[in-house]
Amino acid sequence: MTKTFNIAGPCHPDEHYMLPTLNRCKGILNLIEQKQYFVIHAARQSGKTTLLLELARLLNEGGNYYTLYCSLETVQGISEAEKGIPAIVKKLQLEVELHEQLNRYSFAPNADYSDFTNILIRVLSLFCKQLDKPLVILFDEVDCLLNETLISFLRQLRDGYVNRSAGIPFVHSIALVGMRNIRETLGSYSPFNIVSDTFTLQNFTKQEVANFYLQHTKQAFSTEVLDKIYHYTQGQPWLVNAIAREIVVNILNNDFSQLIKPEHVEQAVQTIILRRDTHIDSLMERLKEKRVQRIVEPVIIGESKGYSIIDDDYQYVLDLGLLCHTETSLIPSNPIYGEVMIRTLSSRSEMEISERRDLKQRSSYVINGKLDMKSLLSYFQKFWRENSEIWAEKYEYKEAAPHLILQAFLQRIINSGGRIARELASGTRRIDLCIHYDNNEYPIELKLRYNDKTYQEGLTQLADYMDKLNSDEGWLIVFDRRKKISWQKKIFWKTRQQNGKNIHIIGC
Repeated sequence: MTKTFNIAGPCHPDEHYMLPTLNRCKGILNLIEQKQYFVIHAARQSGKTTLLLELARLLNEGGNYYTLYCSLETVQGISEAEKGIPAIVKKLQLEVELHEQLNRYSFAPNADYSDFTNILIRVLSLFCKQLDKPLVILFDEVDCLLNETLISFLRQLRDGYVNRSAGIPFVHSIALVGMRNIRETLGSYSPFNIVSDTFTLQNFTKQEVANFYLQHTKQAFSTEVLDKIYHYTQGQPWLVNAIAREIVVNILNNDFSQLIKPEHVEQAVQTIILRRDTHIDSLMERLKEKRVQRIVEPVIIGESKGYSIIDDDYQYVLDLGLLCHTETSLIPSNPIYGEVMIRTLSSRSEMEISERRDLKQRSSYVINGKLDMKSLLSYFQKFWRENSEIWAEKYEYKEAAPHLILQAFLQRIINSGGRIARELASGTRRIDLCIHYDNNEYPIELKLRYNDKTYQEGLTQLADYMDKLNSDEGWLIVFDRRKKISWQKKIFWKTRQQNGKNIHIIGC
C-alpha cells in the first residue's frame, strides 16, 4: 500500500508516514512493567491517539499483557456521575467485545448501574480476576470528563489501585491521556494522587521533521524547503503533515518528477491558513473563551504579563497549543497559528471594511508596482478617526481592537496581491508587521501610546526590525487611546531619521 501524509485521525504504520511513536515518550514500557498509573497530555493533533494505538498493538502482540484502548469522547458533557460512570462502563464493555483477545471473557454481566459509586471498580476487579494475563488500559480523551463524573472515575481507579496491595485483582497499569494534565486541572482537589509520572508529547524537532520527510522517497525535501516548513510549523505534527500533503497532492498533483520548491511551501501555508481545516477551526474557537482572551490579548498588543505556573488559565492556553513560552515572552506556538489568530479575531472587521463604498480598490494604492503607503495609511487615519469608537466596541478583545482593525484594513487592501508577515510576542510593547507586495517589503510597527517615550522607543525598535529586513524605509503607527486628547493632536504624520533609516510616524 502506498503511504500518505495523514491529516485525518490517528496514523497507522501501514498507511501513513509516521515516526516511531514510543520514541516521543521514552520510559512508558518501564512504567507498565512496574504496574504504574501515569498521565500523558499534549495539545490536540499532536499524536496522542496514534501513540496509544501503536502502544496497544505492541503490547498485545508482545503476549505479556492484554491491552485495551478506550476513548472516553462519547462521555463528553456528562457531568453527573450517576450518568457518566455507567456510560464509561458501557464504553469499556464495547471495547472488550471488539477486542480479538479479550472478547472471550465476560465483562460486566448483570451489572448494577444504579450503584455508580462502585460499579467501575467492581466490574474491573471481576474482569481482571478472570484473565490469565495482566490488563493494561489506555484511556484516551480523559479531559472530556466533567465534574462529578471525572471525580468518581478517578476515585474508583485510585481505590482499585490501593486494593491491589490487599490481593484484590485490578488493572495492572493505566494511562490517562488528554489535552490537559489531570492533576493540574483539579489541583489539590485531585483524588488521583497515585500517578507516578506525567509525560507530554513535544513537537517534532527539525531533525525529526527531516527524518519524517525522508520516508517520502519519491521526492526530496531540500534543506531550504525543510527550513521553511519548520519555521512555519515549529514541528507541530499536524501542520508538518498538512503542508507536505498540500504540496505533493494538490500543488504538484502527485507528479513526483517535479521538484519541491520553497515557493510551494509559501503557497501551501497560505492555502492552509485560508482553508481553515477542522484542526485549526476547533483551536480558534477557543479564542472566544474569556480565560483564553485573558492570556492571548496581551500577546497581540505586546504587553508584558507575568503568570505563575499554577495559573490555570495560563496553563490551559499552553496545553491547547495556542501559545508557547520562550525565555523572555509568550508567543504563538508557530507562525501559522499566529496568523490565523489575527485573521480570526479581525475577520468581522475585514468583511465590513470590504463593504464600504468609499474604500478604494487596491490598484488605487499602487504606483509603478509599489504600494503608496502615504495614501494608504492616510486613508486609514481618516477611517480610524471616523469609526474607531464604534468599531472598537464590537470587539471582545477591546484592548487589541486598534491592532486588529488596522490589520483587517491592510489585509483587505492587499488580499490576493501580497501577504502580511507578523511577529507577535508579549513583553515587546509592539507588533512588527511586514507587508510583502510584488517583491517589495514594507516594515510596519504598531504601538499603543503609553507615555512620551513611546515614540522614541518605537523608532529604536522599528529601526532594529528594519535592520533584520535590510530595509531603509519603515512606518511606525501609534494609537493614542487617551480619552481627553483631541483628534487634532492624535492624527499626524511625521518623518524622522533613525540610524540612517527613513521612518514615518503615523499618529492615530
